[in-house]
Amino acid sequence: MNFETKLHVPFIDVTIDENNIQEGALEVLKIIRPRWKQDTIRFKLLTDGITNKLVGCKPEDADEEETVLVRVYGNKTDLLIDREAETRNIMILNKAGLSPHLYATYRNGLAYRYVPGNTLTSETVMNPSIYELVARRLALVHRVNVNGVSCTQPIIWDKLKDFLNLVPDSFSDNEKNMRYLKNVTHKSEIVKEANELRPILEELNSPIVFAHNDLLLGNIIFTESKNVVTFIDYEYAAHNYQAFDIANHFAEFAGLNSILDYSKYPNKEFQERWLRIYLNEFNGTKPSKKDIEILYVQVNKFVLLSHIFWGIWALIQAEHSYIVFDYMGYATTRFNEYFRLKNDMLSLELPV
Repeated sequence: MNFETKLHVPFIDVTIDENNIQEGALEVLKIIRPRWKQDTIRFKLLTDGITNKLVGCKPEDADEEETVLVRVYGNKTDLLIDREAETRNIMILNKAGLSPHLYATYRNGLAYRYVPGNTLTSETVMNPSIYELVARRLALVHRVNVNGVSCTQPIIWDKLKDFLNLVPDSFSDNEKNMRYLKNVTHKSEIVKEANELRPILEELNSPIVFAHNDLLLGNIIFTESKNVVTFIDYEYAAHNYQAFDIANHFAEFAGLNSILDYSKYPNKEFQERWLRIYLNEFNGTKPSKKDIEILYVQVNKFVLLSHIFWGIWALIQAEHSYIVFDYMGYATTRFNEYFRLKNDMLSLELPV
């Protein structure tokens, strides 16, 4: 699939105060929903996100599907995310029927169409009728050709380097700094691990695809009435390793809390079923047993990089984010899981 990238969406010169989102949201709605009577608009704060704040807006008597979602970026997240690329990606994927419609952007956020349904949980993502939809949907995203030409450079290594440069040598909050020194793997050690991991992963020759890169359970909406899943929040979308995107999704089966349950990471039997569905959709042909085994090994080695990447991300958020969340604890858990898995995952061998 190839889509023209010269697309346009209205920009509204508004900055929304994350502590007074309703007032700013009304300014945005005046432009994109001018017929709505402002005194009838109702707001609902959605609290799942740990990067941004999200509010649903609609007139009190309107159908749920008329809801507009107003997203306000978290503090300093522009350090982590290319917002122009995010907007472009959403619009391209919308043209492909793979993302919600984007209504407008503003100085510190964007407004987009609400997708009715429920975000996945650690239980529903294991449901065969749902994970089949997820596997097929991700394959379609991976087949999107954004710029009309194939890309051979994954974003992950440059992004990881940028993230590492943003981790402070010491944290401005003394309590956080003490926890970092006591409990968290030091940045210098993570740099060493990443440098050792890179050539191992590069040798796997995982295809470079257009990837979501953040397919956590809260970013997947299941609409039961239509039996479809929709992916949202394309903040980190870019060309990347196919295996990283799948591994990152599997790692998210653990949930989204500072206390994660990695016993929910899918076993080999589940992964093989999931990967068979994915490869059938991605390649358009029934995969062989060897095809599935190759991707299984690639995915389970790349899960190590997922733990490093989001552990580093959490340390940056611990310094800058105003959202109430235990980022330091999250970083600790991700790095601990990396070291717990390291030997087992690296011992996996590709079939000959």
